[in-house]
Amino acid sequence: MDKSKQSFRKSKQSFRKSKRSFRRRLPPIRSGDRIDYRNMSLISRFISEQGKILSRRVNRLTLKQQRLITIAIKQARILSLLPFLNNERLFKNKKSESIPRTRITRPRKKK
Repeated sequence: MDKSKQSFRKSKQSFRKSKRSFRRRLPPIRSGDRIDYRNMSLISRFISEQGKILSRRVNRLTLKQQRLITIAIKQARILSLLPFLNNERLFKNKKSESIPRTRITRPRKKK
Protein backbone atom coordinates (compact mmCIF):
# COMPACT_ATOMS: atom_id res chain seq x y z
CA MET A 1 0.00 0.00 0.00
CA ASP A 2 2.94 2.26 0.61
CA LYS A 3 4.02 1.90 -3.03
CA SER A 4 0.59 2.89 -4.31
CA LYS A 5 0.65 6.08 -2.25
CA GLN A 6 4.05 6.99 -3.67
CA SER A 7 2.91 6.49 -7.25
CA PHE A 8 -0.18 8.61 -6.52
CA ARG A 9 1.98 11.43 -5.16
CA LYS A 10 4.23 11.34 -8.20
CA SER A 11 1.30 11.57 -10.58
CA LYS A 12 -0.19 14.40 -8.52
CA GLN A 13 3.07 16.37 -8.66
CA SER A 14 3.08 16.38 -12.45
CA PHE A 15 -0.22 18.30 -12.51
CA ARG A 16 0.99 21.13 -10.28
CA LYS A 17 1.90 24.40 -11.88
CA SER A 18 5.52 25.37 -11.93
CA LYS A 19 6.51 28.12 -9.55
CA ARG A 20 8.64 29.98 -12.08
CA SER A 21 8.11 33.68 -12.30
CA PHE A 22 7.23 35.19 -15.64
CA ARG A 23 7.26 38.69 -16.99
CA ARG A 24 3.80 39.93 -17.80
CA ARG A 25 3.60 41.37 -21.30
CA LEU A 26 2.25 44.83 -21.82
CA PRO A 27 -1.06 45.08 -23.68
CA PRO A 28 -0.62 46.06 -27.34
CA ILE A 29 -3.32 48.75 -27.13
CA ARG A 30 -3.09 51.24 -24.32
CA SER A 31 -6.06 53.11 -22.89
CA GLY A 32 -5.05 56.33 -24.68
CA ASP A 33 -4.84 54.72 -28.14
CA ARG A 34 -7.87 55.28 -30.30
CA ILE A 35 -8.81 52.44 -32.63
CA ASP A 36 -9.63 54.17 -35.89
CA TYR A 37 -9.12 53.51 -39.59
CA ARG A 38 -6.93 56.64 -39.85
CA ASN A 39 -4.50 55.46 -37.16
CA MET A 40 -2.21 53.56 -39.53
CA SER A 41 0.63 53.11 -37.04
CA LEU A 42 -1.72 51.19 -34.75
CA ILE A 43 -3.51 49.21 -37.47
CA SER A 44 -0.32 48.09 -39.23
CA ARG A 45 0.80 46.22 -36.09
CA PHE A 46 -2.13 43.82 -36.43
CA ILE A 47 -1.61 42.87 -40.08
CA SER A 48 0.72 40.12 -41.30
CA GLU A 49 3.28 40.59 -44.07
CA GLN A 50 0.79 39.12 -46.52
CA GLY A 51 -1.85 41.65 -45.52
CA LYS A 52 -3.97 39.28 -43.45
CA ILE A 53 -5.56 40.29 -40.14
CA LEU A 54 -3.79 38.49 -37.30
CA SER A 55 -5.83 36.42 -34.87
CA ARG A 56 -6.83 37.56 -31.42
CA ARG A 57 -4.57 35.00 -29.77
CA VAL A 58 -1.52 36.30 -31.64
CA ASN A 59 -2.43 39.94 -31.00
CA ARG A 60 -3.24 39.41 -27.30
CA LEU A 61 -6.35 41.57 -27.63
CA THR A 62 -9.71 41.44 -25.94
CA LEU A 63 -12.73 40.43 -28.00
CA LYS A 64 -14.00 43.99 -28.19
CA GLN A 65 -10.60 45.35 -29.25
CA GLN A 66 -10.24 42.67 -31.93
CA ARG A 67 -13.65 43.53 -33.37
CA LEU A 68 -12.79 47.23 -33.48
CA ILE A 69 -9.39 46.53 -35.08
CA THR A 70 -11.01 44.30 -37.71
CA ILE A 71 -13.60 46.95 -38.58
CA ALA A 72 -10.91 49.64 -38.77
CA ILE A 73 -8.72 47.50 -41.06
CA LYS A 74 -11.65 46.76 -43.37
CA GLN A 75 -12.58 50.45 -43.54
CA ALA A 76 -8.99 51.38 -44.32
CA ARG A 77 -8.90 48.77 -47.11
CA ILE A 78 -12.11 50.10 -48.65
CA LEU A 79 -10.79 53.67 -48.57
CA SER A 80 -7.51 52.48 -50.19
CA LEU A 81 -5.40 53.33 -47.18
CA LEU A 82 -4.35 49.66 -46.91
CA PRO A 83 -3.97 47.07 -49.66
CA PHE A 84 -6.25 44.03 -49.63
CA LEU A 85 -3.24 41.84 -50.45
CA ASN A 86 0.36 42.72 -49.84
CA ASN A 87 2.18 40.65 -52.44
CA GLU A 88 4.35 43.24 -54.17
CA ARG A 89 7.40 40.99 -53.83
CA LEU A 90 5.65 38.20 -55.71
CA PHE A 91 4.94 40.43 -58.70
CA LYS A 92 8.50 41.75 -58.79
CA ASN A 93 9.89 38.21 -58.81
CA LYS A 94 7.50 37.03 -61.52
CA LYS A 95 8.29 39.94 -63.83
CA SER A 96 12.03 39.40 -63.59
CA GLU A 97 11.71 35.65 -64.15
CA SER A 98 9.32 35.82 -67.08
CA ILE A 99 10.73 34.90 -70.45
CA PRO A 100 9.28 36.45 -73.61
CA ARG A 101 7.19 33.94 -75.53
CA THR A 102 8.23 32.96 -79.00
CA ARG A 103 5.86 31.45 -81.45
CA ILE A 104 6.82 28.02 -82.62
CA THR A 105 5.96 27.37 -86.23
CA ARG A 106 4.87 23.86 -86.97
CA PRO A 107 4.49 22.41 -90.39
CA ARG A 108 0.88 21.85 -91.36
CA LYS A 109 -0.37 18.42 -92.13
CA LYS A 110 -1.42 17.74 -95.72
CA LYS A 111 -4.81 16.23 -96.28
